[in-house]
Amino acid sequence: MLEGGLRAVLTCVDTQQCPSRFVGSEFDHALLSALPQTVDPCGERGEFHTFAYAGPMFERPVRVRRGERRDQGRFSFMDLIPDTSDPSP
Repeated sequence: MLEGGLRAVLTCVDTQQCPSRFVGSEFDHALLSALPQTVDPCGERGEFHTFAYAGPMFERPVRVRRGERRDQGRFSFMDLIPDTSDPSP
C-alpha cells in the first residue's frame, strides 16, 4: 500500500489493543516499525482505523489538518479538519 502511494492518518485507536499515542500518526514505515508486535499492521483486528487522504486512486489529495484528540472510553480519536488554507508558497 505504501509503495503504491497511499497516504493515510490514524483517526481512531482501540486503546485496549494499541497505545493511544498512535492516534493522529501518519500511516507510514515509521509507524509500522513502532507498532507493538501484537498489533496487525493493517489494523485488521480493529486496533485502529485510518483516513486515506492521498494515493493513486485520488484525483488530488484531500487536504486536512489534525484537530483535537478526544478520548472516549477505550477509544482515542483524532479529529480531522478540512484544510482550506492557500496551498501556494
